Amino acid sequence: MHSKTVSLAAAAVLAALCSLPAWAQMKVGVVTSSTGPTALVGIPQKNTVPLLPKKIGDIDVQYISLDDASDPTASVTAFKKLISEENVDAIIGPSGSPNAMGVIQFVAEAGVPMLAPVGTAAVVLPMTDQKKWVFKTTQNDDIIARALVDHMAKTGIKTVGFIGLNDPYGENWYKVFSGLATEKGIKIVANERYMRTDSSVTGQSLKLLSARPDAVLIAAPGAASVLPEATLFDQGYKGKFYQTHGAALPDFLKLGGKKVEGTILAASLMLVLPEIPDSNPSKKVASDYIAAYEKLNGSRPATFGANVYDAGLLLEKAVPIAQKAGKPGTKEFRSALRDALEQTKELVGTQGVYNMSAADHSGFDDRGRELITVKNGQWMLVK
Repeated sequence: MHSKTVSLAAAAVLAALCSLPAWAQMKVGVVTSSTGPTALVGIPQKNTVPLLPKKIGDIDVQYISLDDASDPTASVTAFKKLISEENVDAIIGPSGSPNAMGVIQFVAEAGVPMLAPVGTAAVVLPMTDQKKWVFKTTQNDDIIARALVDHMAKTGIKTVGFIGLNDPYGENWYKVFSGLATEKGIKIVANERYMRTDSSVTGQSLKLLSARPDAVLIAAPGAASVLPEATLFDQGYKGKFYQTHGAALPDFLKLGGKKVEGTILAASLMLVLPEIPDSNPSKKVASDYIAAYEKLNGSRPATFGANVYDAGLLLEKAVPIAQKAGKPGTKEFRSALRDALEQTKELVGTQGVYNMSAADHSGFDDRGRELITVKNGQWMLVK
């Protein structure tokens, strides 16, 4: 009689457990360059991971964070590990443009959505069957370049010298910028390249000087953006300096000092948040992110960290939709997640508003940029 009672009780407990909603967990890989030449980009990205949503609806989210040391080969190794060993449903990263270009085929083959916080638009353009698995959480080059070219034209710039990284970031920037400059009648009189790891660009800067351009555009992210400008300043160049959104970090001001005074760039509103009106939909999101980051890390984040934070916002909106097609860990869920990300509309992020489509996996418009200058060692809106 006793054993029968125990059996009935056990059956009752089992039935109760079966009636509870299934526990679900989603794994998200994060690959950043928190060491190596791209560390100024990767560190704020890595430090942002604890701020990403740990629960989306009834799904617990586990983040697996890896460092690729700024090495594209290490990025491939990290992505393969996350896909084959950890069975992740999405990957945020990597930090560098060359690194991102090298892993696209692997996420496409595995059917795992990738949210890339990188500069170059080449990761999503032109759209291909492989790139349809990639979503970019930064402004595309043309949005930033158009603001710079318009400013050049309005201020009488007729000739420009270009110096950019010898990688997909620099190459795509030259392609986009040269086309827009031609439309405005601006002539590119010099075109130079350098590596992220270079400690000197003396030869390239001397060629730029000899071309006597009215302005110089530097296309590089992180610390690499400072070197050409500081070198040209030391060599006596007196023209105007322009930078891409890759220079949008506090260390640009620290490393450049007086040598970068007067620089013009188009970048995120995060750099000039006090000057942004409260009516801007991204101001509150950016302010909340900055406050949370400062509380956690004791320092103000670079905009690159916000690109990872926005990846979390995109997932937060897309995951509940994808869940209707399957459970995390399945091909059905990942495919539906890709589709849901592509259908994102009017999602307010830290740096703009996302409107994705099958042709546009960045989704930013002109609300995703501000024209900014360096004045008295601080970022200021161009008036």
